[in-house]
Amino acid sequence: MLQCGMLFSGLVLSAILGADASTRAQEKGSGAAGLRRQIDQRVNDFIAAKGIPGLSIAIAKDSQLILEKGYGMADVENSVAATAETRYRTASIAKSMTAVVILSLAEDSRLDLDQDIRIYCPKYPAKKWGVTSRQLLGHLGGVRHYKNNAETRSTTHFFSLNAALETFKDDPLRHEPGSKFFYTTFGYNLLGNIAEGASGQNFLQLLEERVFNRAAMDATVSDDQLSIIANRARGYMRPDLGTITRLGGLGYMKPGELYNAPLHDTSVKIPGGGLLSSAGDLVRFAIALNQGKMLPQNALDEMWTAQKTIDGESTGYGLGWRVKTKEGEKTVFHTGGQAGTSTILMLQPSSGDAVAIMCNLQSLSLSSIAEEVLEFAD
Repeated sequence: MLQCGMLFSGLVLSAILGADASTRAQEKGSGAAGLRRQIDQRVNDFIAAKGIPGLSIAIAKDSQLILEKGYGMADVENSVAATAETRYRTASIAKSMTAVVILSLAEDSRLDLDQDIRIYCPKYPAKKWGVTSRQLLGHLGGVRHYKNNAETRSTTHFFSLNAALETFKDDPLRHEPGSKFFYTTFGYNLLGNIAEGASGQNFLQLLEERVFNRAAMDATVSDDQLSIIANRARGYMRPDLGTITRLGGLGYMKPGELYNAPLHDTSVKIPGGGLLSSAGDLVRFAIALNQGKMLPQNALDEMWTAQKTIDGESTGYGLGWRVKTKEGEKTVFHTGGQAGTSTILMLQPSSGDAVAIMCNLQSLSLSSIAEEVLEFAD
């Protein structure tokens, strides 16, 4: 991957140094086509190296969507190609959208981020300590994550967030809120219940009004296993020996071979990881958010500032987004991974450059290739 990136950088540098004033206008006009060729090559190399069945990518430069494209197969068994319209499980990128809902309700004075959450969700029992929405947004609330492998691939269908709340509501907090960073999908599930209690609306309706409509996200919906949803990708895995052992597939499955992903009904965690979307919709979300169509600048600044524990230790996570700074450039992003999917959404707020990559192979890191693609588009 590094060699390919260095080759690309060298080609660009040679083109710039070798260009004179009379040819630069022509080069500028052909830049988009050249970028697409470079991205095609890089993505195809990545797909081949990782054995990915299907992948879709979308890229924005200067807050303009410049590329949406699919590669490979959305459904291997039925030979359905992946396209720009293919819908993949977002997995944890749903958390970034849930954070927008919570912060927008706070902006409307419907919710106080620093009040005990039981004001809005009395069904959540009192614990040793009180918990606030701000702490939950930053994974500082102490709510547990999955306690076993069965929860990560639950097949129970829940018809409401209140029903899904039963999964974890009676469990004690893992630590005093604010004292530790502990990543938790169930903490974000609880935020969905809080949003419903504060607004009197269904959580999916809140997402529709406060996120999807404002960003023209026509492909993003709940990952409802009972519904017929056009362009939904099938999910796959290439298990290692440890995964095969956990699944009980010894003697049947071979490490590295392609298999259908384990069954998983994500209605147990809609606010924390239960949506379907396209790569283009994720980039539209990032652009609209960065342009102030969902939240004012003060709320964006708060969202994209890393939180701190009580002891002053930075968590590297804001409110629904991971945050990092390199050479003075802030990048915010979120990754996602669950049965049959791996995803990433990355945004540079100062430039409006963004990339989303979604694929139907689980347990895959997309961070390095997303960073490379952002550099290509720079």
